[in-house]
Amino acid sequence: MSNGQIDIRFPKGGIFFIITAVFSVIFFSKATVTIGSGEAGVLYKTFGGGVVTDEPALGEGFHLVAPWNKVIVYEVRQQELLEKMKVLSSNGLDILLELSAWYQPQTDQLGLLHQKKGQSYLDRVIKPSIRSAARSVVGRYTPEQIYSSKRDAIQEEIFAETKIILDDQFVQLNEVLVRDVTLPPTIKTAIENKLKQEQEFLEYEFTIQKAQKEAERQRIDAEGKAAANRILNQSLTTNILKEKGIQATIELAKSPNSKVIVVGAGKDGLPLILGNN
Repeated sequence: MSNGQIDIRFPKGGIFFIITAVFSVIFFSKATVTIGSGEAGVLYKTFGGGVVTDEPALGEGFHLVAPWNKVIVYEVRQQELLEKMKVLSSNGLDILLELSAWYQPQTDQLGLLHQKKGQSYLDRVIKPSIRSAARSVVGRYTPEQIYSSKRDAIQEEIFAETKIILDDQFVQLNEVLVRDVTLPPTIKTAIENKLKQEQEFLEYEFTIQKAQKEAERQRIDAEGKAAANRILNQSLTTNILKEKGIQATIELAKSPNSKVIVVGAGKDGLPLILGNN
């Protein structure tokens, strides 16, 4: 050491060791990949044909890959798309439709999805498919049907038509939900008024039917009573009345209470009962 300079000497082979260590760290960091929960990785072989499509995607966990290759990570758990769009009803009126779609990539075809559609598959495939299906389905219904009675049917049809489009696009559609339907204010008011009038009419019809049924019940009840009285009157002949009177007289005669019985003194020859009480 001279003139204030420090002489640093590496041990024999030290530089080679340092270079090897640095290279190993770089190699190891480039050759490992960790796939997170709900994810899968597509392997891209730089010198081996590009995207691997004939092997399963890399699953969750730690993986060793050649440092010159790449791994593109995709989320494969179910995801949600919220979509608002303007569509036309069957009579040409603007309808604001708010949809929710549940989707996920097909894990067994993740390599093909990356090769054919790329990581922007949501914008390239799913959104256009839902928009096309929604416009097609809503265009078959009137605003009143969309607003009231046909929402479930519209939801099912949009799901079915979207699923047909996506079946060969390497993604899986799980559900489509119609979250909200917004009509022009004047149309909405007119529909609500019409529905209110229909409800009032149904209530009025119910009241009339209820009154008619009650009147019918009373008529049938009255006819039944009249028929019963006719049968009773026809069965109560003079001889039957006399017989009943005689039976009653016999029973009264057995009573310890004092009484006077005049046989044949009553109207129609029935016994006449006189008591002192």
